[in-house]
Amino acid sequence: TWCQRDDREVAFDKKDKRDLRFLYEEWTHPYFISIEKYKELIDATGLMNEVTTADWNEETIASWRHSVWVGVYDPRGFIFKPTKYLKCARDAYCLERMHRAFKRGLMQYGMFAVTKRSE
Repeated sequence: TWCQRDDREVAFDKKDKRDLRFLYEEWTHPYFISIEKYKELIDATGLMNEVTTADWNEETIASWRHSVWVGVYDPRGFIFKPTKYLKCARDAYCLERMHRAFKRGLMQYGMFAVTKRSE
């Protein structure tokens, strides 16, 4: 899942806050939380065994720009729906902003593995 860097260790600076605000507003997305905070929330339920977490940023980073290139290589939606031109350009810009947020460590791709405790 999309996560933000844990700001308890390194506080967000103005650029971080501006970039997060852009992502929230552009995609009408609920606030991101850190991988560490997700783990704490899962642990706090008392219902789960040990939680294993990982940041899969390296494994997923290429997908952001790939999404833009898919539209370039197969532009049917762009060509046959001229009313969507602005939306296509805006989406490409947003995908690039998300890619950059992941690349500089502001965003992380959280992976979680956990099993429910036996009753």
